[in-house]
Amino acid sequence: MIFDLELNSVGKVYDNGTPAVIDFNLSVTKGEFIAFLGPSGCGKTTTLRMIAGFESISSGDMLIRGERMNDVPPQRRPTSMIFQSYALFPHMSVRRNVGYGLEVKGVAKAEREAKVDRILATLGLEDIAERKPEKLSGGQRQRIALARGLVVEPDILLLDEPLGALDANLRKAIQNELKLLQKSLGVTFIFVTHAQSEALALSDRIVVMNQGRVEQISPPHQLYTRPNTPFVAQFIGRNTVLSGEVAGNEGEDVVVTTGIGTLAGRANGTLASKGRVNLVVPAEAIEVHAAGAAALAGAKNRVDARIERSEVVGHIAHLTARLGDGRAVSLEAHVDKYRPDDFPAGTPVLLSWNPAEATVIPAH
Repeated sequence: MIFDLELNSVGKVYDNGTPAVIDFNLSVTKGEFIAFLGPSGCGKTTTLRMIAGFESISSGDMLIRGERMNDVPPQRRPTSMIFQSYALFPHMSVRRNVGYGLEVKGVAKAEREAKVDRILATLGLEDIAERKPEKLSGGQRQRIALARGLVVEPDILLLDEPLGALDANLRKAIQNELKLLQKSLGVTFIFVTHAQSEALALSDRIVVMNQGRVEQISPPHQLYTRPNTPFVAQFIGRNTVLSGEVAGNEGEDVVVTTGIGTLAGRANGTLASKGRVNLVVPAEAIEVHAAGAAALAGAKNRVDARIERSEVVGHIAHLTARLGDGRAVSLEAHVDKYRPDDFPAGTPVLLSWNPAEATVIPAH
């Protein structure tokens, strides 16, 4: 099978010996939307720049449609890149900005104009085609950058935090447009972001990076509900991570001995029969009950806690509970479920969760 993009053991080491990307492996099929997600300095933008040809590859191979690209200059690669700054030419009209890449490639004027007209129509930019970028809104400039990247008909569109300069409401609107556009065009998108919500909402698969290494590559729902590593468990969502040791199995459940009692979850992959593990419990999975709730007498996962803080943000109630070992646990649900008046600070409670919604992973 020929992939749109393959990264085979790709690495990047700077001249001073600092490794930026280590043994990166990824295969991307045509039309996939892939997000690179991670904290600042994790190597995601460096990887994107290696794909574009703006950074050299120190080790491994990068292939597009089966052709090795390590030494191919950026202008000869079947890629386009959109930057956070958009990098539009202020002295050019929207039409000229969009057609600039085609002009550089030597495309004949008639063909160039036809392609520009098509992409302007696709992105709803016809009415502002003769305006200069300085007269346009942030959302319009973002669409122009997209049009300029797509008009050259790349195999892969590379996007480096393209929504970072937009306000929250516009960012959400553009997210929806971007996903619909990508699906309608069938172009492979590689999208760098540090915003979890963006990656989870837009992508078919997410590559989580940490200190130059890939921690996990998964579809959004799997990544959110079944983290593979302690880093992903702490980085994605609002999880409570409890350390302990495997005590055995009860059917599908892995029983874990922790500092606050014997608890259970589901293994993500193969676990050793004995050894240190982490039990990862999503905030949304935890139920809050009155202290001493009789219905929980036989529950596998029940722990005593005390409410420390409660607040409402929009329609979501956020609670913080303190466990017996001093650990703080974040909880969230619709405000109709957890009314702040029902759980004032200092209230003793019982916390519980379904073992199927918790994940047991190796501690290291």
